[in-house]
Amino acid sequence: MTVFEEMAEDGVIWQNGEFVDWADATTHVLTHGLHYGTGIFEGVRAYDTEQGTALFRWDEHLDRFYQSAKPYDMEIEYSREELTEATLATIRRNDLESAYVRPIAFYGYHSLGVSPGDCPTDVVVAAWPWGAYLGEEALEEGIEVMVSSWRKHASSQIPTNAKTTGLYVNSMLAGEEARRNGFAEAIVLNKEGNVAEGPGENLFLVRDDTIYTPGLSESILDGITRDTVITLAEERGYEVNDTTSISRGELNTADELFFTGSAAEVTPIRQVDNVVIGNGSRGPVTEELQQAFFDLVERRTDEHDDWFTYV
Repeated sequence: MTVFEEMAEDGVIWQNGEFVDWADATTHVLTHGLHYGTGIFEGVRAYDTEQGTALFRWDEHLDRFYQSAKPYDMEIEYSREELTEATLATIRRNDLESAYVRPIAFYGYHSLGVSPGDCPTDVVVAAWPWGAYLGEEALEEGIEVMVSSWRKHASSQIPTNAKTTGLYVNSMLAGEEARRNGFAEAIVLNKEGNVAEGPGENLFLVRDDTIYTPGLSESILDGITRDTVITLAEERGYEVNDTTSISRGELNTADELFFTGSAAEVTPIRQVDNVVIGNGSRGPVTEELQQAFFDLVERRTDEHDDWFTYV
């Protein structure tokens, strides 16, 4: 039985201001967001800590949620306080000690021209158990990735700083291409041919104990886990270059590479295409930052308590 099948037995989802049974959380087939990808969303982790279940960096995710709606003139009628309480209640009512949380807003059912016109904005919060995104073994052993033939769109085409539902077709194409070729995940280049990110992750490169990650101008999403790892690295004395451009060739000569993301957390990369990275396993800098990350989110340290919203 899949996680969703289990949740369908007695789970609930918050939909437009009220809780509905998991199986009844539906929308019309002529919903605007279904046809045109006109929706925005977040992916948030809630961790099981000694102090209780806690959402990680909820405020920052909520900031980005509202900011993502702006380019699409999407008005979210619920306040930050209302969405926060809806999210906490969703976790409680589903009796989840740890969870992946998905707030989503999209243009709903009213008309089907490209312009959303008077279509309502539907808002939904769901939560369910979700382990390591790329597999538990990937966190320790690392993954093999390929550079995708698909390029990341530029911010002059579609806003890259908005977490938009329809844009993840680009991610799906890159990820499925990688999996068809026997790799766990993809790396996507931008239109200039420099490294952008993964399909659902930001990328970090380590060379001579200095850390590099593509800047926001490289057509990347401003990842919240990316920001977390930058902060943790700088607190541990590392020099972090977070406005840089990384060429495709630099991937091959890196000492270490790793992905970050709310779903992926901190996942090492051991091979790109046919090139082994470093010694072909999780590198020491990656391991240190990964350990620091999990110590933080599982509250084995009292650092950054303001990053946690307790359920």
